Amino acid sequence: MLASPGRIVSRDELKMALWGDDTNVDFERSLNVCIAQLRTALGESAENPVFIKTHPKKGYEFIAPISMPIARRRWWWWAMAAGVLVAGGVAVARRAGKPVVAVARFDNETGDASLDRLADAVADGVVADLTEAGHQVIGNAAILRGPRNERDPARIGEALGVRYVILCQLQNASPGYRLLAHLIRIPEQTHLKVVRVPITSTEAASGAKRISAEFGPRLTA
Repeated sequence: MLASPGRIVSRDELKMALWGDDTNVDFERSLNVCIAQLRTALGESAENPVFIKTHPKKGYEFIAPISMPIARRRWWWWAMAAGVLVAGGVAVARRAGKPVVAVARFDNETGDASLDRLADAVADGVVADLTEAGHQVIGNAAILRGPRNERDPARIGEALGVRYVILCQLQNASPGYRLLAHLIRIPEQTHLKVVRVPITSTEAASGAKRISAEFGPRLTA
């Protein structure tokens, strides 16, 4: 994005730049989390961007002004990259008093495999929303993406050092579907809150925001 300020950089371009063709990665989920963490480090939000503007279904644009000569830009790109890393470290330090929450892969219990993408999209949205709200979130660890019967909250807490785990099932309902989400506190495995969110196949973002809004205030040190 810094190499092309003022131009929309597509998600596919970012995928090629970051991972190429020969890397097997959950690209959609990983990029959403990366962008959310960049915003946190830079102290901005998707609703009020200062550096990175989101163009839905298209990509991202670096919108901060750049006025230096082209010959100096390569140095500046490296300086900005270092600045983001430093800012990220400061942001993590500022959040050190906040607990860490792990978001496990949401389970599709509808029997319709085509809805796996919907369940994954809602989980991605919860990771992004909670990260943008300033919480420390883990969503990509392998232990969070295994089969449901292997995802023991206590083992997740021990392996990742988290204080909370979010589990969720996508279930059939009438009409449409329902998200059944659980916020569990570790190590005692107490269910702090359970929410039921009606959802259709096109409402991943709103479903994620509802879960994040319900659980966010409960994530206290």
